This record gives sequence, structure tokens and C-alpha cells, in this order.
Amino acid sequence: MRAVVAVDWSEQSFSAVKVVCRLFTHEELTLIHAVDLRPFENPLFAQPLGRKSAEALRQGMVAAGERLLDQTVALVPSTVPSIKRICRIGNPAPVVLEATRSSHADLVAVGSQGRGRLAELVLGSVSHRVVLHAPCAALLVRDDPGNIRRVLLGVEGHEDSFRLRRWLSTHRFSQPIELSLVTVVPTIPIGDSTMEFRYDKWTAEMEQYARQLVDETAAALRTIYPAVTAQIEHGDPAHCITKAAGQADLVIVGSHGWRGLEHFLLGSVSHAVLHKVTCPVLVIR
Repeated sequence: MRAVVAVDWSEQSFSAVKVVCRLFTHEELTLIHAVDLRPFENPLFAQPLGRKSAEALRQGMVAAGERLLDQTVALVPSTVPSIKRICRIGNPAPVVLEATRSSHADLVAVGSQGRGRLAELVLGSVSHRVVLHAPCAALLVRDDPGNIRRVLLGVEGHEDSFRLRRWLSTHRFSQPIELSLVTVVPTIPIGDSTMEFRYDKWTAEMEQYARQLVDETAAALRTIYPAVTAQIEHGDPAHCITKAAGQADLVIVGSHGWRGLEHFLLGSVSHAVLHKVTCPVLVIR
């Protein structure tokens, strides 16, 4: 696997490095730190500092970034054959995304301090921007769960199942895992009594579809990971997956690629799960 991990001085980013190294066997690991000078480009800071002081500040922050990478490299096991380190000045999210694209990464990982959805909407979030716009699978880590054994896989449909199975067969976990597969039959709101006669029919059809989905997905995954269980839940998908994630060390969901206004209006299960689940979340696209 070729993986990129964004690092800063937070414990969450150090945890991201540890989790990535523990989950997969790596062909190449790139550690990237973005030096964000934008706050100091504001005239209120820049003019009093002066050109000479501003250059000294820039050099100091770059040197600190290099020290950070020294510290982070020490967390990487000696079994990783190739470690690249990048310290670059720029807006963190675009810098990380560009490094991910240029290295043709299979996975990008970021730490998250757990900013809420409202704060993300107003202030932005580097970690969630990277996960949302990454050209490959993305891992968001809030805490290091230690030994990762119990993995929850949320599946929304046959296309989603195929995407998840293909990725998991290509990028296998480095240690044995117990894979718990869940799909959720959403509750249909009935606001018109004339629609009630169709409700049972729709529910039965969705139940049949869900059963076929989990059986086929579980059967395919058992050829790779022998310890696979499957279950069907009913209700709000994000809520059900979040509840089931309480017993998991890692949650895996697919991304349907919502962007812009479409993403804002419709949202997605994966985006909701990112904000609610406390263990690492792997989003596969």
C-alpha cells in the first residue's frame, strides 16, 4: 500500500500514524506537514513584524515542521521499506490533497480533534476537507484504539458492496480481524393514510433486498476474512451504524461522492458517521 499521513503537533495526528502502520503493510509511507503562514499574512500581523521578522518567523516554522517530521518518523516501524517526508508551506488541506494525488496514494490519513458539524460549516476543518475531497480512500482518526480487531462494515447497496469488497480484497489488513457487516433498512415516513396499504409491501421488498445484500457480501468477504458476521438493522442508517460502532475498533463505510450543494442538501451516511463515531473511520470511494 502507498499511504499519506498528514501530521501536525496534535496527539490525533500521531495516533493516525500509529493506526495506519498497524492496519496495513506499506510499500511506501509519506508523512506531510503543511506550514500554514496565512494567519501571519494579515496586515495587522505582517506590517508590525516587518519583512526581516516575517522571514525569520517563516524559517522558524519550517524548522519546527522538520523537527515534527523527525519525531513522527520515529513512530514508523522499521518494517516500512520507504518513508518520504514533506514539509511544505501552504494551506494544509490543498497541500495534503496535492501530495496524495502526486504520490498516487491508496490511502490518506488525518487526525481529527472532533470539531462539530456546525463549527465545521462555519470555520472549516482540514481533516474533513481532506476526507471529503480525497481522490482515494481516507482514514479519519480521533484516538488510537490500540489493537484493532473488531471492524464494522456498513453497506448501503450492491454498488457500495462491490466497491468495498474490491478495496478490501486489494488492500488486506496486516492482522486477523473480526468483520461485522451491517446494512440498515431505513424507516419510511408515512404522512398520508392512503399510503399505508403499500407500506408493508415496500418494507417486505426492502427486507428481501437487504437480506440478499448482506448474504452475498458476507459470502464474498469470507473468502478473504473468515470471521465475518452479518446483520440487518432498521431505522436511520447513520444512527444505527453509530450505535453499532460502540463495539468496534474501526468503522468502514463507502462514499457516494456528494459534492457542493448536493452534499449540503442531501448529506450522506458516511459524512454523518464521521462526526458521530469516536473510533477510526475508513471511508472508501
